[in-house]
Amino acid sequence: MSPLPSGDTIEQAVRLSGRAPSLHNSQPWRWVFDGAALHLYSVRERMLPATDASGRQLLISCGLALGHLRAALAAAGWQTRVAYFPNPTRHEHLATVTFEPARIVTDADRDRAAAIEVRYTDRLPFGAPKDWREFEPVLPVVVDPRDAVITVLPSEARSELAQASRLTAAVRRYDSSYQAELQWWAGHSLAAEGIPPEARISTEERERVEVSRVLPAAGGESRRTEVDEDRSVVVVLSGDDSPIDFLRCGEALSTLLLECTVAGYHTCPLTHVTELPRSRAMIRALTGRDEQPQVLVRIGSVPVSERRLPRTPRLPLTQILTLTAPATAVSE
Repeated sequence: MSPLPSGDTIEQAVRLSGRAPSLHNSQPWRWVFDGAALHLYSVRERMLPATDASGRQLLISCGLALGHLRAALAAAGWQTRVAYFPNPTRHEHLATVTFEPARIVTDADRDRAAAIEVRYTDRLPFGAPKDWREFEPVLPVVVDPRDAVITVLPSEARSELAQASRLTAAVRRYDSSYQAELQWWAGHSLAAEGIPPEARISTEERERVEVSRVLPAAGGESRRTEVDEDRSVVVVLSGDDSPIDFLRCGEALSTLLLECTVAGYHTCPLTHVTELPRSRAMIRALTGRDEQPQVLVRIGSVPVSERRLPRTPRLPLTQILTLTAPATAVSE
């Protein structure tokens, strides 16, 4: 095997990395391939300052893209090594990824990469995740505890979790900068960014999901009416508050979302309850951990016969990958 992935392999891996979820589908990442390594950069123009003043969620989003990239390359037969923040004078240079041939590609590697094309954020109510007792012990095995620690909240915590969600919505309701930002990213349909109408939920549907960010309501008939209330399991990913920790938490979230997809579950990441100090403190109390909660995930099941929602659009490859060394031209 060549000591480096082919141009086609690099392009495919970066394309799949772009399927990662991000705050309001802002996609704040850019990759540069110099012929020997891939470099991940944040795109500050895609930061949401009213929602994410510290840039924490921007870094988690970029970490998600990094996690998806590593999953795609593992399925293609490549192990990856990551140097975080390799250039101390360029804070937007988040990571450098180098490669070496893998000794083996497992079925788990292939399944996780295939899940990238299937996974999407589902904001509708979920049924209880089937066979959860068998799946839950897998979480601490597949998610590196150095990236994030996982807490599965008990059902008894649901009322406090809903209270934290309502508190966040009440405070944000009068934040004009936040509301303007929300309307820009989720109030109208852009070609390849933002949250399209079909990915949002109606007012009636939101009433069946106690823990959700209040987005501009979608129209149309109510969906998934057989699920009268959300019965998802809520998982919290926690970690320290440093830029490297945010990136690595994003990688852990990538792994969690893809493993849930492989298991047949639907997922919905939640960050609104970790954006304000008071609601974040409530979530931290629920976990009982010293680490700070970074992101929550609703995990559940949906009716087998249900039609899958359309995939949320993403930026084309030419807008997220730059080649700085002679290589195969980037395809659209």
